[in-house]
Amino acid sequence: MKLENNWRYKNLASLEKKNLGPTPSYGSYLATTVHELYKKQLSEFTIEDLRIMIGQNIGLPFLIPLAIEQLAIDLLAEGDMYEGDLLVNVLKSDVAYWKSEKPNWKKVVDLYFKNKVMLDEVDTTNSIRNGWIEAFHEFKKFHEKK
Repeated sequence: MKLENNWRYKNLASLEKKNLGPTPSYGSYLATTVHELYKKQLSEFTIEDLRIMIGQNIGLPFLIPLAIEQLAIDLLAEGDMYEGDLLVNVLKSDVAYWKSEKPNWKKVVDLYFKNKVMLDEVDTTNSIRNGWIEAFHEFKKFHEKK
């Protein structure tokens, strides 16, 4: 997808031309957060903001490129959950997006392989490490030749 030059200085509401309405006063933390982030300028998104919205499969054409930039700096960029939580949410995001965005898929695959030794050696729990490995194993299938 071709993005406008100034897309980072807009919010998802204007980029997707959708209005979610007012932030629900009765909503869960997640519903309230998603509403607020939908109105936040993308250039101000934190790792946690990206993790939340990508985990909800919201705004992927705009947020995945930002996430890839962060993962290129630190593949284990961490929101509020655990090291590599952004990576896992990217890897587990909507298959339809990845099937239509092979260049971004390739960037993520390349980043993973470039950092494979670090991923194998980093001090973390087996459960977290297995989460990265399993998510990547499924992710790389999206464009593998049969």
